[in-house]
Amino acid sequence: MNLQRKVTAVWASLCLTVFGFTAAIGQEPTLLARNGTANPDRKTSAASAKPLVESVLPNYYHPQDGTSVDELIKRALGSNQEIIASRLEIDKARARLQQARLRPNPTLEFEQESGRLVGSGGDGQFTIGASLPIEIYGRRSARVSAAQIAIEASEAEVRNRERVLVANVLTNYAEALGALRELDVTERLLDLDLQTARVVQIRVNEGEIAPLELNLLQAEVERMRSRRQLAEGRLQAAITQLKLLSGAPFDEPLRLREQIDAAALPTLPATKEAAVDIGLRTRPDVALAQLEEQVATAGLRLVRAQSRPDLTAYTRYSQGRSTYDAPTAPFSQRDRSLTFGVAIGLPLFNKNQGAKAEAEIAIKQAQTRREFAERVVRGEILAAYQRYEAASRAVSTLEIGAIPRSTQNVATFREVYAIGEIKVTELIAEQRRLLDATRDLTEALTQRYRSQADLSIALGAGAFLPAPN
Repeated sequence: MNLQRKVTAVWASLCLTVFGFTAAIGQEPTLLARNGTANPDRKTSAASAKPLVESVLPNYYHPQDGTSVDELIKRALGSNQEIIASRLEIDKARARLQQARLRPNPTLEFEQESGRLVGSGGDGQFTIGASLPIEIYGRRSARVSAAQIAIEASEAEVRNRERVLVANVLTNYAEALGALRELDVTERLLDLDLQTARVVQIRVNEGEIAPLELNLLQAEVERMRSRRQLAEGRLQAAITQLKLLSGAPFDEPLRLREQIDAAALPTLPATKEAAVDIGLRTRPDVALAQLEEQVATAGLRLVRAQSRPDLTAYTRYSQGRSTYDAPTAPFSQRDRSLTFGVAIGLPLFNKNQGAKAEAEIAIKQAQTRREFAERVVRGEILAAYQRYEAASRAVSTLEIGAIPRSTQNVATFREVYAIGEIKVTELIAEQRRLLDATRDLTEALTQRYRSQADLSIALGAGAFLPAPN
């Protein structure tokens, strides 16, 4: 009689745990609530069963002290060595602009002529001159314009690298959130199996059921333990990758602040057409392709300007002395002269024909790349929208239909098993269907977050990137 009461009490506790798990699947309360680290005002019931599984979730999740995705992205953008090195390209481009604005240097010439070496000791001439290249045909303006566009192109390239880095952070963050939820659900199911194993152990000791059922249930418990270990391994790997991307020390603990079903991302455009329009206007890689086309066009203008005649203005001052042999005595004469002139370089043979052809090809190449980049943007946005809509429908179907029914079925099977109407194998099979459904929900939630993040990245990731200078 005492044994029967003990079985009844344990089974009542198990039923409360089952219904608690049902509410957890449907509403997803705070993950740490099961360990007493959250909801401190929650009343404890004498009938509620203490969890048999020591959760590892506090090592990876905390709603207040955890790290948000915005903090991870900020740390990644500030510590990534490749991004830091690429930002130096902007400084190099600005230095090239400074160089492009400089005018050509003048040339100063000195010349001393003497006749002593050839037997004319009294003859000699001293000349000093200066020359200055004059930039005409818009050479300087074309050179400055090309350098200015190159600065904008360097900035767009850096911003695109930052966008790619943000995409990597969001991808691993979504993987971590998905693994966190799978770990949480697996721990809940493992705790239920352990609670059930307690009851089955009592019934086996009583002789009501065969020991085989306990062995089957214990095998299921070990299977759930292995799933828990795999989920924790996935979570650890994703967090390690986040540490790598954000520049955090690998031995430093990193806990998440959000859950996959409540993780917030920027609001999406209302329609696909609006999203495509925004993407074409804000994507750094599209802007880079457009700027590369402008750089190629500016390069062609510069080559054409350099193909025109060169013009150099010069002036010279000469002072000479000449000696003539007269019948009576040598006669010396001093001459002074000031010369002005212009030297014109005639492009008769070298007209930069090859450079012009190369610049024209570069323009066509840049145009092709720009068109391809725009097409890629359209494809990425449409694909992300389609994935997001499909994942949202899947989440709705699982949360409204599959999960509640499967959870209720497991609770019913446990009650029926308690009175000995079914075998433990049937209970395990139904529980596996619930596990599959919860894993499908986790995958759907992860896909929804991933697709929403991919759509934000496809739109340019402006919400995650710092404002351009």
